[in-house]
Amino acid sequence: MKETENILANSLYLGIDIGGTHTVFAIVGPKGKILCRGGIRTTDYSVFFDFAKALRKSVEALAREAGINITCIEGIGVGAPCVNALTGVAEGAVDLPWPSPVPLAETLQNVFGIPVGAANDANAAAMGEMYYGACMDYDDFIMITLGTGVGSAIVADGNMILGKRALAGELGHSIVRYDSDRMCSCGRRGCLEMYCSARGVVLTARKMLEATKEDSSLRSIPSDTLSAKDICLAASAGDKIAMDTMRFTGEILGEACANFTAFSSPEAFVFFGGVARAFPYFKDAMIESYRRNLLWVYRDQVKFLQSDLPFDDAALLGAAAVGRRAALKTFCPTC
Repeated sequence: MKETENILANSLYLGIDIGGTHTVFAIVGPKGKILCRGGIRTTDYSVFFDFAKALRKSVEALAREAGINITCIEGIGVGAPCVNALTGVAEGAVDLPWPSPVPLAETLQNVFGIPVGAANDANAAAMGEMYYGACMDYDDFIMITLGTGVGSAIVADGNMILGKRALAGELGHSIVRYDSDRMCSCGRRGCLEMYCSARGVVLTARKMLEATKEDSSLRSIPSDTLSAKDICLAASAGDKIAMDTMRFTGEILGEACANFTAFSSPEAFVFFGGVARAFPYFKDAMIESYRRNLLWVYRDQVKFLQSDLPFDDAALLGAAAVGRRAALKTFCPTC
């Protein structure tokens, strides 16, 4: 396996990120270097097979311009919503213009003639970190994406934990406050997502602003337009309520990570997403809370890392990493 991995590390991969309106793709070389990139409109194709053929034509044209022979691509990875990584099928993806289920991997593999793997955005991001980012030296880690929601992926012994239906690792919907008044989109109260997503950060700031008359630059922003970015910027400028908001966010996150450690014993947590850009403003509170709530046998064994992936390229690098994994499976089916 190691020898195969070393060979594949120097190969080319095609990463495809399928969105509801646009699809972007890139040919990725060794060490995660993006050699060229392009895109097509997802909504221009009502039949997925037609989309796949148009995508191949666009990739071939891009490769020719870059002086790359498409046959040198060892694997293709697809990042898309609602993908079952075990089957490569998108199930119930309401943002995609094709009837569900959509056989993403099978169709693209038939059209391109290259091994194809598919994953949702959180799992793709974790693969990107494992092959190109902060977790290249780790076989056991948990990736947490702090964005509009809280996404996550668990890697153990170098493999993604998927579960029976490829739904494992929805840590954002673990309940962190059972007496919470914060209703999650999943229909339950007190989920981690309602505290540590962008929406959760805003809810915390609003509560803190209501609870005190203390001066804050956040009061100049209408409550209904207040964003997590506003709060992060205010925290960076030393605004006390903004800093308290980020500290509280870190405390909740650290407590949750202490619980996550108990079931998968990771070497590291790695954080990605818009809220994770404010890592310096919640990191200390997170680690302090983590240590306070941690089962003692895990003490001092886990690192807390910020993603190394370039923010704007993360989806493509994650998809390319899924393609690299698909190529590995072809060379070594038991890996």
